[in-house]
Amino acid sequence: MKKIPPLVQIDPWLEPNAADLHQRTERFLHRLKTIESDFGSLGEFANAWQYYGINYDHDRKGWVYREWAPAARELYLFGDFNGWRRFSHPMSRNDYGVWEIFLDERTYANTFVHGSLIKVLVVSEDHIRERIPAYIRRVVQNDESKDFTAQVWLPRAFDWQGDVTPLPSGPLFIYESHVGMATEEEGVGTYLEFTETVLPRIKALGYNAIQLMAIQEHPYYGSFGYHVSSFFAPSSRFGTPEDLKTLIRAAHREGIAVIMDLVHSHTVKNILEGINEFDGTDYQYFHPGPRGEHPDWDSKLFDYGKTEVIRFLLSNISYWMKEFHFDGFRFDGVGSMMYYHHGNSAMDDRNKFFTDGVEYDAITYLQLANTLVHSVNPDAITIAEDVTGMPGLCYPVEGDGIGFDYRLGMGLPDFWIRMLKDLQDEQWNIHELWQVMNDRLPYVKTVAYCESHDQALVGDKTIAFRLMDKEMYDHMQVNDRNIIIDRGLALHKMIRLFTLSLGGQAWLNFMGNEFGHPEWIDFPREGNNWSYYYARRQWSLADNPRLKYQYLLRFEQEMISLASGYHLLSEDFGVQLNMDEENKTIVFTKSGLVFVFNFHPTNAIPNYRFLVPEPGTYLLSLNSDSAWFGGHHRIDENLEYFSQVDEKNNTHYLSIYNTNRTVQVFRKVSG
Repeated sequence: MKKIPPLVQIDPWLEPNAADLHQRTERFLHRLKTIESDFGSLGEFANAWQYYGINYDHDRKGWVYREWAPAARELYLFGDFNGWRRFSHPMSRNDYGVWEIFLDERTYANTFVHGSLIKVLVVSEDHIRERIPAYIRRVVQNDESKDFTAQVWLPRAFDWQGDVTPLPSGPLFIYESHVGMATEEEGVGTYLEFTETVLPRIKALGYNAIQLMAIQEHPYYGSFGYHVSSFFAPSSRFGTPEDLKTLIRAAHREGIAVIMDLVHSHTVKNILEGINEFDGTDYQYFHPGPRGEHPDWDSKLFDYGKTEVIRFLLSNISYWMKEFHFDGFRFDGVGSMMYYHHGNSAMDDRNKFFTDGVEYDAITYLQLANTLVHSVNPDAITIAEDVTGMPGLCYPVEGDGIGFDYRLGMGLPDFWIRMLKDLQDEQWNIHELWQVMNDRLPYVKTVAYCESHDQALVGDKTIAFRLMDKEMYDHMQVNDRNIIIDRGLALHKMIRLFTLSLGGQAWLNFMGNEFGHPEWIDFPREGNNWSYYYARRQWSLADNPRLKYQYLLRFEQEMISLASGYHLLSEDFGVQLNMDEENKTIVFTKSGLVFVFNFHPTNAIPNYRFLVPEPGTYLLSLNSDSAWFGGHHRIDENLEYFSQVDEKNNTHYLSIYNTNRTVQVFRKVSG
């Protein structure tokens, strides 16, 4: 009898592509077997960060610097330790294109020291260039020249004693954060400031995970960290590597996991700061010619078929997990990695997922990456940024999948943008609302979100800004009634809870969006006179008792508490109880709660009846119209609701005051 692949067993739609799935797994197994044969294990293969770069050799009593540069003709290490004499310390090359130099501790103990600056001079066929070592763990920028330089980083061992990975057993509530712009001051925030001022806010809101952006060093601050130059160096803009470790250790002590926004899909083109043309060729780390250029991102594309390239990237994963105790990764640009067309082709045929421009080497790399992450820490989290719908993306590698734990529900924010931008409130179709929130495969765990950092950037708008726009500047005082602000506050709360409760098995929010931060994000640039005014978060707005931002913050806290307390994200889908297009009302049950969403602009209906799954007495658990959340306080929140019997249909129903632009959540307390 023909064996049916595990992925096909749960998704028969893939049966015609069973052979393609099998070949995908065979490619992975072949690559893994080769790695294990040549290096002993995947883990050893991924420990290259302990071989390349600068490492102390305890047997030889000195420091060894190694670099992979197969096409280079000569390499020289120079810096503070030798008075910046570029050619006085040549490196030797072995048969595999690996260059090495040893610095004896007795000779260089007073010059090759912690904090000293270095570079490597690479002589290629066409150029002599001063470069930053590829595996370097610390890069600093000169305040005056703005040039980047590698720094010897030899600190005392960090005290991780007692550190425990606090990965939650239940659903994730992820607070997407950028350390630099997490300060209210007009400048660049630090790891330590984030630890002291922002981490307590995250804890108070009830989030159990932080997703840190822009950690890997990047030359252009405004890239949001997505044009990485030094993969092993935490950005020095925010402090030292030990400061980052302090942040992570503090988060763990609060029971908060720390996920890194990892960029392995591409890298910056910069030659002086990055790894582009390191050995003088355009094909050392990347595909040669046009195939090595990303047409949309102005960046370089890795050649995932090369052993040393995937060793570099897998070692990067190992490094961040072992050295910094990161609890997982959100992999950026996965959709771009998996196809030569970078996901810019309509995936309107199942076969396109397996044959049309598929980058097989990239998929094998992602399978190896997920295997490595979960071998280092079985409870670690991997999240894929992909909108293409690649089959098996979030399915175990051993079952013909790619191995991610979650995918980002990227279609959800796009949907809300379209609704708010193109349609009037009365044109919203509740059946479409329901369909979009539930349009996912049951075995694919999804991170739901209605907006992230993408929607907060200049050129786009957050939900709060789309709803209230310039009115936010003049009418957010608590004693100022304004119909635009009233509508904005009401829909902001409803959209967030609707997306959280139906959109997936995890929730993500970008910092500040929870209280409707009024400004877009605009990093310092020539066009704004290099201002930091818009590259910050104005936390004081949410803390000010005279402003309405406090209402959205309170609702967020109660929303997370409700979702966490009732394990709302542990159930895959809600169950419809009533779909009322005339009154724009959706009623459903999930995790023992009954949700009543009334999106209608004006229809508030007394004695509104709807089915409930069980007879009994119900109480309100959450009411977005509460004055505590800036609502109109039209509902007595202490009322008991007794189910009634429809004897004709042998069903049970509740009767409530169904207020417009309101979500009411009920729980059964007896009966």
